[in-house]
Amino acid sequence: MAGLRPRHPGAPRFAAPAPPARRAAALRPRHFALALLLTAAGVAGCSRPDPAGRRLDHIVQAHVAGEQFSGTVLVARGGQVLLDQGYGLASREWNIPATPETRFRLASVSKQFTAAAVLLLAAHNQLDLQAPLKNYLPDLPASWDGVTTLQLLNHTSGIPDYIATPDYAATQALAATPQQLLARFRERPLDFAPGRGWAYSNSGYVLLGLLIEKLSGQDYARFLRQNIFDPLGMKDSGYDSGAGVIPRLASGYRLDHGAVVPALYRHPSTLYAAGGLYSTSRDLLRWNQALYGERLLPPAWLKQMVTPDMHQAGLGLMVTPLEDHLVYEHGGGIDGAHTMMSYDPQAQVTVIVLSNLQDADVVSLAAELAAVARGETVILPAERSEVTVPAETLARYAGSYEFAPGFDIVFTVENGRLMGQATGQQKYPATPETAAVFVFKVNGAEVEFFGPLPGPAGSLVLHQNGQYFKARRKN
Repeated sequence: MAGLRPRHPGAPRFAAPAPPARRAAALRPRHFALALLLTAAGVAGCSRPDPAGRRLDHIVQAHVAGEQFSGTVLVARGGQVLLDQGYGLASREWNIPATPETRFRLASVSKQFTAAAVLLLAAHNQLDLQAPLKNYLPDLPASWDGVTTLQLLNHTSGIPDYIATPDYAATQALAATPQQLLARFRERPLDFAPGRGWAYSNSGYVLLGLLIEKLSGQDYARFLRQNIFDPLGMKDSGYDSGAGVIPRLASGYRLDHGAVVPALYRHPSTLYAAGGLYSTSRDLLRWNQALYGERLLPPAWLKQMVTPDMHQAGLGLMVTPLEDHLVYEHGGGIDGAHTMMSYDPQAQVTVIVLSNLQDADVVSLAAELAAVARGETVILPAERSEVTVPAETLARYAGSYEFAPGFDIVFTVENGRLMGQATGQQKYPATPETAAVFVFKVNGAEVEFFGPLPGPAGSLVLHQNGQYFKARRKN
C-alpha cells in the first residue's frame, strides 16, 4: 500500500482501520498524528513492578491479543525504565520469542542517525549545511544546482522519492549500490524548486549517505560504527547491507486477510542511509540518552536538529506539538517491520516500539504508552462502558464543528446514535460514556461537548493520543 506521509499540523482526520496489507509502507516516517484516527550511557535495569509498569504492560498485551503486535517495547521516564519487554515471536518458523536482545530493522528511524552523522561533520567544519550540495558532490544534475544539504535533511529539496516511483517494486528484491540507487532518480524532474515546498524524500537520505562517504573517506556503515555506535556502546546496532547474516535479527511478517504470513522480500541495500539500520530497544535508549543529553552533538547543532521547519520536520526527526510543548519523534515502515520512537523532553519520557509485524499499529501503541508514562489515563476500547443518552440530548450535539479552515467534523443523529464524519472522509458511530463524552471505539478517540442547557452545544474538545484539539460549532 502507499506509504504514510507526515501529517499536516492543522488537519485532523478520520481513518478507517487499515485492511490487511500485502506490501509494507515504503519507508515513510510514522509518528503521532494531529488527527482523529479511527483505526555509552548504561541502560537502567529491567522493568520495575510499579503501577505504571503494570499498566504499560497491560496496554501492550491488549495490542498483542488478536495478532495485532509482536516485537519489543521500552518505556523510560527520566532515568527509570518503566517497561523493557519482548512480546510475541521473533521467528514464527522456529518459535523463538522476541526479547529485549532481539534486533529489529529500523526502517526510517534510521534517518535520525544519518542526520546526526551529517551534523557531526558540519560541527567539525567539514561542510556547510547552507552551501550547494554540488560543492561536495559535483557530478549531479544541473537541475539540482540550488539544492543544499539542509534541504535534504528536512525534505525541502524537491528531489523525488525513488521508493515512490512505479518501477521500485520491480527492483526492490535486487541488491543495489548507493550509486545505482542514485541512478534511479537523478534524471527525474524535481517535484518543486528547492526550498519552495515540502515532500518526504528517501532520495535525499541516499544523497546524505553518499555525502558522508565522500567527506569522511569511509563507507556509511564504518562511519556510523566509529563515530556513533562504538562510542555510545551500541553493540547490537549496525547497517544491514544484505551481504551477511545478522545474529538475533527478527524475521518479518505481515497480515494477509487476518493470517500472519512472511513479509515480501526487500533487499536491505535498497534502503541504504534512508532506512537500512538495525538495532535493539536497549541500544536505542542509549542513543536517545546520548543525543538529548548533548553527549553526541554540541548543543547548537542539537538545537538545529530538533527545530521544526515545514510540516513539523526537524533534521531526521519530526517535531510534533503536544499541548504546550514539543515532542521529537520518528517512525518507519517497510516489508516486515514497523517502528516508532519518541522523546518528550518536558516529561523526559522515551518510548521505543519495534515490531516485526508490518501491520502493527505502533503509532497508536506508542502514543498510549507515552500518555501513561506522563501520568495520564488511557482507557482501552474493551474497558469502556456505554450509557443511554436521551434523544433530546443527542440532538444538542448535531451540527458542524470547525477544527481548521476547510476541515470540519459533522455530527448527526441516525437511528438513535450519534455519528461523526470529517471533511471528505467516512462516517463513524460515537459511543456515549457519559451524557457529554463520546468515544469512537475503533481506536478510542474521545470527544466531549460543551455548552449551556437547553441550547445546542457550542464547542467540543477532541482527545486522542495524549493530545487535545478544540473546535467551535459552525451551524
